[in-house]
Amino acid sequence: MVKVIASSVRKGNVLDVDGKLYVVLTAQNFHPGKGTPVTQVDMRRISDGVKVSERYRTTEQVERAFVEDREHTFLYEDAEGFHFMNPETYDQLVMSAEDIGDLKAYLQEGMAVMLSIHEGIAIAIDLPRHVILEITETEPVVKGQTASSSYKPAVLSNGVRTLVPPHIQAGTRVVIATEDGSYVERAKD
Repeated sequence: MVKVIASSVRKGNVLDVDGKLYVVLTAQNFHPGKGTPVTQVDMRRISDGVKVSERYRTTEQVERAFVEDREHTFLYEDAEGFHFMNPETYDQLVMSAEDIGDLKAYLQEGMAVMLSIHEGIAIAIDLPRHVILEITETEPVVKGQTASSSYKPAVLSNGVRTLVPPHIQAGTRVVIATEDGSYVERAKD
């Protein structure tokens, strides 16, 4: 464990609070005009998924757990969970659907991801920033709708709904941001 000041805590860090591990979801520093500056930290307990919100003085010490970030390859999903393999040692780790959350829609077989590992257990996942998916259905273009700011709804091959420019048709491969599921550009392949 490493002691750090609360104001240095960032999203994705793992904190040890009273002997339990928490992954940080958001961390914000507030500096009111009067009073003590504080850091608001929203976190999820790794053992059971309970979400907790804590406030620390920005200079207060918090314990940060040692977490190893290592690249793994996504293999497959089954009843046990999501299976990942370390490409160097061929060791396999399993993560539950609750731990992966909404990111599971963007996982693709053979995809390289970063897993945060604490004492041999995968506790957090970081996907590539962009993935290439195919548009399965979209609305037809409305004649005269040529303004570049107008977008139309579309369904991706992973079932996620997003907004795309009017010129994109069903069957087109597009680049999607994994952070928020937004359209980036047409795939160059």
